[in-house]
Amino acid sequence: MKDWLTVNELARIQGVTPRAIRKGVANNKYVVRQVNGKKGLMYEIFVPALNETTQNLIDFEKSKCEIEKNREPVLRKNSITPPHARQIALARYDLVNLWVDYKKISENKTQAGKEFIDIYNDGKIYSYLFNILGKISIGTIYRWHKAIKGNDDYTKLIPNYDYGEKESNPQLTHEEELVFKSLLLTPNKTNIGKATKLAKYILEKKGLESPSSERNFRRYAENFKRNNYDKWILAREGQKALRDKVQPYIIRDISKLEVGDVLVADGHRLSVQCLNPFTGRPCRPTLIGYLDWKSTALVGYEIMLEENTQAISSALRNSIINLGKIPKICYQDNGKAFRAKFFTGDLHESGINGLFNKLDITPVFAQPYNARAKVIERFFRELQDGFERLLPSFVGSSIKDQPAYMKRNEKFHKEHHIQFIPTIEELSQMLEAYMRFHRTLKCPNVKGKTIGEVLEEGKGSGVDLEKLDDLMLSCEIKNIQRNGIRFLKADYYNDCLYGLKGRVIIKYSLSDLTKIKIYTLKNEFICEAQRVIPIHPMANYLGDIKDQEELKFKLRQQKRLEKQTVKELKNYLKSQNIKTLDWQEIPKIETVQQPKITRNIDPEPTDGRPNFEFKYQRYEWHLQNGFENDKDVTWFKEYELSEEYKQIYRKEKNEACIC
Repeated sequence: MKDWLTVNELARIQGVTPRAIRKGVANNKYVVRQVNGKKGLMYEIFVPALNETTQNLIDFEKSKCEIEKNREPVLRKNSITPPHARQIALARYDLVNLWVDYKKISENKTQAGKEFIDIYNDGKIYSYLFNILGKISIGTIYRWHKAIKGNDDYTKLIPNYDYGEKESNPQLTHEEELVFKSLLLTPNKTNIGKATKLAKYILEKKGLESPSSERNFRRYAENFKRNNYDKWILAREGQKALRDKVQPYIIRDISKLEVGDVLVADGHRLSVQCLNPFTGRPCRPTLIGYLDWKSTALVGYEIMLEENTQAISSALRNSIINLGKIPKICYQDNGKAFRAKFFTGDLHESGINGLFNKLDITPVFAQPYNARAKVIERFFRELQDGFERLLPSFVGSSIKDQPAYMKRNEKFHKEHHIQFIPTIEELSQMLEAYMRFHRTLKCPNVKGKTIGEVLEEGKGSGVDLEKLDDLMLSCEIKNIQRNGIRFLKADYYNDCLYGLKGRVIIKYSLSDLTKIKIYTLKNEFICEAQRVIPIHPMANYLGDIKDQEELKFKLRQQKRLEKQTVKELKNYLKSQNIKTLDWQEIPKIETVQQPKITRNIDPEPTDGRPNFEFKYQRYEWHLQNGFENDKDVTWFKEYELSEEYKQIYRKEKNEACIC
């Protein structure tokens, strides 16, 4: 809204006459200015100088103008008569005609009409019409007869009801609508009752009327929610709720899949406690599971303390063994552990591909925070309700879900609670028992068969366990040292490592750390190294026969390897024709010639000057004291041409230039 308003504009906003505004201008009630108009000079009122109530009215007028400008055209509702209303109108039409025909056969038509109504209201005649219309009065049938007299149009007898028009399309004033929506359409999710009271209070404080009742406010909110459910959910609950509650979902045809085509993987924090194998304390473990999409059977799982690559690898291995074949696709979580390079990416340091690439499995990752896309989430919910809640170590998935014995002041339940916390092995055995029960249930994707029957029919012929274990070994890069490879505070050695130095790839399995496989950085197999077992430090004196034999073997091995190296070096030098170099004469070393300084052979001076031992001393004296005769000048010039001068002073000049 502009800063200056005309008298007529302000009068329209305040709901008064222009004369009242001009009277206020005459009494200096407003800050005004005079401008040239179509009919001469006219007054304009300065808006910021108006009181708060008037400025609020101006703001609402501005908002109203913008909304009206952007309002979408409202389509008129067609007045469609409901079927039951048409049925009532036809029943009324038939009853009026029967009433008229009954009066025609009687002499006293008025009395005959009353008799007809009495007999009808007793339900003795025309029971079908009576069930529709119920009891009526003589005045009602006269009114109906008057409505259709002369036109025989039964639509004139349609009940004049609005059929919930006020309920389905309640209206608020413009100001009420603005304030009410600003309170409702926020992520704070203000309830309708509180929003209604706050809206009325705000309007009252701004000096605006709110004629609508609280019931009308509620009807308006419910109608807006019913007709704009997507906007309601997005404004109050966010985009995820919009996708989960409003947007249509994708229907998948599972009949096009076969058992083992797609495995769905995810991690689930169990709501039961087990004993930590490292600390002995109760903890909630994590179940890593692979579910066959076709049969909905959990074909492989691993119970670990945390979700990590090793647990996922073990669960996948169990799934492949139980299926008897390698799946085509693994549809899994978007978490950090599932997206690790160990499974998907290229390990550039080692030159090998991820686990899925090695097994020729296509990894597909679900969208983040999109649980509806993973069918295994339903299995986890069934597992929690049908298995976890039956165990005495159940602690609930959240604070609200905790059992009574974990809450305060629940002495009865604490006394009767069974204090049993299983180990991971015992929990696995219990889970296997539940799996046997789960596979007896009906398969939702194949009618007439159980989950176990569908799974058994689709199993493969089996896999090579050694090859599978080799593909699923963990990898690291290590340096070859004197005792082979140092890994997990132990040495692994093989004679093939003797004489090698540098970085190599090791492949290992945490389930069997007695040996590791060693490869070059180009993934070329070198050897299989065994774990080195330390021997007795005083085997010959304090050890048994086994310790003594082990020591003798180590000593023989050292001598054998030393002889092997000496022999191989001799053969190598001979084969390459490498000979020892002959010693030659020691080359002469040029010495740096020192400058030759001659002594001064001039006679001793008689004019009081000092006696100079060397010529350069006299030269420097002349530089400081000058010349006394022509002989000194001649001597000075001759010295500058001498070799001594060149060796001493030119060398000093060159060194000064370098610095």
